Amino acid sequence: MAKNLALKQNEESNGSRPQALQIARAAENVSNDLDKVIHERMRLGIISALAANEKLSFTELKKLLDTTDGNISVHARKLEDAGYVTLEKSFKGRMPLTEYKITRDGRKALTRYLDHMEALIKAMKNA
Repeated sequence: MAKNLALKQNEESNGSRPQALQIARAAENVSNDLDKVIHERMRLGIISALAANEKLSFTELKKLLDTTDGNISVHARKLEDAGYVTLEKSFKGRMPLTEYKITRDGRKALTRYLDHMEALIKAMKNA
């Protein structure tokens, strides 16, 4: 599990009992350490959808995320450039077909991102 960046050790108090940082400090740590590629809303939607499916077409992603061609294209390219997704272009009959799959690195990055967010949520609940 990702280390919890929203907590620090307070050595002056009861041994190694964690003490919550101020929310502003925790937010700064988290924003500096989050995967910026995945953290953007549309890219998080794309990679999450691909993690739950073997593969999805461009049209399926567009409908699922209720967005435009341009949004899917730009954000999928960022994920592809990071090595988090692959795409395969082919034809279905005479119609072009673009299908996306999550890569092993993409799945690892998503797991790290989710672990990090869970740690932040837990820290804020215990603050």
